[in-house]
Order: sequence, then structure tokens, then C-alpha cells
Amino acid sequence: MRKRAVVAITAVGAVLVVGALVAFAGPVFYRDVIVGAPDAVPTVTTNASAGATVAPGDVQGDWQVSDGSYAGYRVDEVLNGTHVSVDGRTDQVTGEVTVDGETVTAATFTVDVASIATDQGSRDSYFRNTAMQTFRYPTATFTLSEPVAAASTPRLGAKQTVTARGALMLAGTTNDVSVTLDVVFDGTTAQVAGSIPITFADYGVEAPSLGFVTVEKTGFVEFSLVLTKK
Repeated sequence: MRKRAVVAITAVGAVLVVGALVAFAGPVFYRDVIVGAPDAVPTVTTNASAGATVAPGDVQGDWQVSDGSYAGYRVDEVLNGTHVSVDGRTDQVTGEVTVDGETVTAATFTVDVASIATDQGSRDSYFRNTAMQTFRYPTATFTLSEPVAAASTPRLGAKQTVTARGALMLAGTTNDVSVTLDVVFDGTTAQVAGSIPITFADYGVEAPSLGFVTVEKTGFVEFSLVLTKK
């Protein structure tokens, strides 16, 4: 009990200190110094000098999420009219994809929500314990609900953009979603990057608040996946 009390007091103290700094220096200081620039939006790496046609047999079969993958969220915080973009990430992502010819016929991905982190411990504590209740719902999942065909004949190093539909389970609630994906295959690995727009209330989540700053009611689940053949 004493350890929990110390942790709680420390977290509250951190919030109060940050709040005091914001009140003293203003929202621009919070945006540029305390928070800083967010990570870049996930993208795939293309190679325009490649371009050879990919044979269906090179991509057909079962794939799995590998090292270099990550997932997380991106939201806007608002302080006195100043918008601050914040993103949290984790590399604790697993999943499998099945490809038949040039069509993805099945895919499931799981993210360890409890390990998603930003550069602010007080924000992360609120996100995990209050907003997402990761002690009850430690993971989020996306399951493809219908096949996704290639937009055109795949070529090595060339990006394709496709739309995938599936079920997103977040904080114990599942909703049907549509997501635009960028995909590229380099001959060995496939990269998949995208973001899913969400409204927190649709998942029974109250928009997080640190007291001195509010959070928009919408955000994005974003991801960058590296896939290798099983």
C-alpha cells in the first residue's frame, strides 16, 4: 500500500509541476519545449529504381509481423487554443497475414496497449489506467473482414495504396472500420503503413485530460508493420 501511495503521489506531483510550467510559460512553451515535435506519420520505404513485376508465388502464403514494426495513437491536445499533436507508440505488435495470388484473404493484428508510451509519464499513466483501462483490456486487435486485392500488378519497391475493411477492438468494444493502407514489397519483406480515424466515445473511452490541457474527442490508431514470410 505504501508503494502504491508513493507512486500515486509522484504521478500527481509530476502533473502539478508540468501544469505550473504551462501556466507560467504558456501554451507555446508546452507545445515546443515540454511536448516537442511528434514522430513522423508512418510511411513505407519505396525504391523507384526497382520496378520488376512481382510473381504471385513470391508473395503467396502466410506472413507474420516482424522486428521493426510498431503501432500506437496520435491525438491533438488543446491548451488555450493552441493545438499540440501527440503520439504514443509500442513495438509490441503481433499478427499474421494470408495472401492468395495477389489478394490478402485474412489478417489479424494484436497490439499490447499497456506498453504504448509517449515522453510524458503522467500522460501515459492516465492513458493506461483511466482512458483505456488496460488492466481490463490490455490489448487491441484488428481483424480483416473482407479480402483486399492489389490495386494493380505489384512491382518491387513500388508503393500500392489499398483500402481494407475490418473489425477494430479497442477497450473491449468492437467497431467496423475502413483504413487506407500503403504497401510495398522489396523482394523479401513487405511493409504496411496506415492510420485508422477513431472517435473515442465509439469505444466507450472518455477523451483523456491532464487537467490543464484537454484532448480532442477524435484521434488516430496508426501503425507501421514489417512482414516476413513464415
